[in-house]
Amino acid sequence: MEALKGLRTEHITNYQAWPAAVWILLLTTAVSLLALVFWRPSFPKNAPKFSKADDWPLVGALRFFSDRRNFLLYGTNQSQSGSFSFYLGKYRIVAVSGPEGRKAFFDSKELSMPEGYATLYAAAPSNDKAIKVTEEETFHKWFGRTINALLRKETLAKNLVPLVDDSRKALDRTLARAGSGGLFDPFEDIYRIVYQLTMRTVGATEFAESPKMLEKTLHWFEVIESSTSATRIIFPWLPTPGYIRQMIYGARIYTTLNRVMNERKKTGRRVEDSLQFLMDSGANVVRILTFIMSSLFAGQLNSGINAAWMLIYLAADPYWYRQLRDEVDGVVKKHRKSPEQSGTDVLAGLTMADWESDFPLIDLALRETIRLQMVGAAFRKNISGKDYSIGKTGEVVPEDSYVTYPVDDVHFNPEIYPEPAKWDPGRYLPDRAEDKKAPWTYMGLGFGQAYLLYVISLTI
Repeated sequence: MEALKGLRTEHITNYQAWPAAVWILLLTTAVSLLALVFWRPSFPKNAPKFSKADDWPLVGALRFFSDRRNFLLYGTNQSQSGSFSFYLGKYRIVAVSGPEGRKAFFDSKELSMPEGYATLYAAAPSNDKAIKVTEEETFHKWFGRTINALLRKETLAKNLVPLVDDSRKALDRTLARAGSGGLFDPFEDIYRIVYQLTMRTVGATEFAESPKMLEKTLHWFEVIESSTSATRIIFPWLPTPGYIRQMIYGARIYTTLNRVMNERKKTGRRVEDSLQFLMDSGANVVRILTFIMSSLFAGQLNSGINAAWMLIYLAADPYWYRQLRDEVDGVVKKHRKSPEQSGTDVLAGLTMADWESDFPLIDLALRETIRLQMVGAAFRKNISGKDYSIGKTGEVVPEDSYVTYPVDDVHFNPEIYPEPAKWDPGRYLPDRAEDKKAPWTYMGLGFGQAYLLYVISLTI
């Protein structure tokens, strides 16, 4: 800095007049900044072997986003243990596979799934730091406690009649639009019906009963979900166009939800739904919005896709279509109290116990649909404060790093599921029970609304 004091103003723009000390200072600063930008924490020696394939300076393995399945498959095949390490920006990630990797991934309380998704799935709602409930309870713990309360049998039972009615009316509209040709797009029509059922279950009645609000909020939700990008994950501080869209559409949902809440408070109107439950619990609008969005991400993305695919599988398999149709017809016949009752009227009168016990084949068909469509990878973060052992492999997931598991590793494993690409609900019958061959051989999500929807659709 002494060298800078000796510089006169006219010398500032005369680079040749700068003394060597100034150049050294500037070069040292530049090198330090470059080192800071390109530095990333190293993997310990006992971490799975680092994969240099597709690793780029600064950004890491972008193929994890562009071609995730093949990227994970290649890395797994190149590793003797079935696990390998890679970078995504500065994040250290360990990909695990096989029985030991699967057990380590799913059995541990030291690996956090919410924190894994909060970082590696940028479309997911905000994390605990932004919406902490209390010093003792994180948002994710509060979310788990709340969703469990809302999904109790007695709570769900209150919604059975409106859920059946929603499904019947929506399916009638779909068939009417399809006309004599009977053609419709399940990834549009069925997906939208599942969205309505999801909103009825975990959202607000005002949204579920208004076609206009359903369309608006579904569009906003889809914009938020589709606006994630690798750039935002690697550079979380960067205001990318996708992030700006998420903020804009998130604000629209916030404003609309807040208006509904204020209207209820102003008029004293009470509705027995999830929104009222959350309002009565004292949760503020930010926490309620995040709860509803989290529930939609957890339910809609799985149930909506699974419901559409199950219809396609049934259309291509006359044997199983007839089995499921006969099952529903049998339940309707069993519970019908008068000849005037329609099939959906009978279903609306079923108890929770009836729904849980009377449709075992539909349960198997949906289970198999989920196995085939539940692809991609699951994420967790090591929050133990130390390296976490990957079973008996001798390898570890480093402290504060992330771990991912490709679901295909088990769902498409021919040693567990023979002919894994074939849709075959009979896999789960007691005499075969392929999903019971070993621990953690089935990792399906997405039952719920899709289950109810298909029972109703088979009565029409």
